[in-house]
Amino acid sequence: MAVSRISSAAPRLPRTTQYAFLPPVLTFLLGIGLWEAAVRLFNIPLYLLPAPSGIISTFLSQPGYLLRIGLYTFGEALAGFVVGCTLGTLLAAVCVRFRGLADGLIPFSIASNAVPIVALSPLLGVWLGATTAASKIGVVAIMTLFPTLVNVYRGLTSPHPDAFQLMRSYAARQRDIFLKLRLPASLPYLFNALKICSTLSMIGAVVAEFFGGTQNALGVYIKSQAGILRLREAWSGIVMACLLGITFYLIIVALERVFMPWHVSFRRDRP
Repeated sequence: MAVSRISSAAPRLPRTTQYAFLPPVLTFLLGIGLWEAAVRLFNIPLYLLPAPSGIISTFLSQPGYLLRIGLYTFGEALAGFVVGCTLGTLLAAVCVRFRGLADGLIPFSIASNAVPIVALSPLLGVWLGATTAASKIGVVAIMTLFPTLVNVYRGLTSPHPDAFQLMRSYAARQRDIFLKLRLPASLPYLFNALKICSTLSMIGAVVAEFFGGTQNALGVYIKSQAGILRLREAWSGIVMACLLGITFYLIIVALERVFMPWHVSFRRDRP
């Protein structure tokens, strides 16, 4: 009788996973190519829309300065991110303990997403100072608090009721149920919120700086350069903001892999 051999090689990633990065990269390159071609073909004036080649050359002519002002704005975004996500996580834990609070707070937090950041920034500028970092941190904290609250609350309440019954049958305390059941179940939801908020934080900080800030702030630089129709410089500032936001997002993704190696999305043998 023939004996089947079992391969000891590690399972390979499916083709769809191996080449998952190709569609967005190709779409990005196609968009940049069409943009460059449209500017050259239709002779679009520089004060309306510069070509990507001109934006890249302007960016490369002053990377140190753009990085310096970008890191200043990123510092505001990071501070607001930490404050907002921490408060959102703590509020979610409180809402799990007191369901009456959740019934009133969760719908309000969902509705708060309809408030435009452009309307909120001037108000916080009046309350906390238009040129201070506190108003920018406040804007980012508000933008990141409610998405974190909603996602973490859903994660903490996601375990099956049978799992709770099993824990109670072993006379588990509420603290043990929270630490050993609710908290691990909420990690995918938490990191999903952190990934969303990592991009929102940079957007909020830059937009808040449009309504006032110091000269070494990226949002102030973009607004001032656009105001005098130096659009290559303005777009180079936007590129720096995008690079910082993407880097922040990738850091969160890396941390997610470190803290959740057991999650199904990271298994090599998943279908």
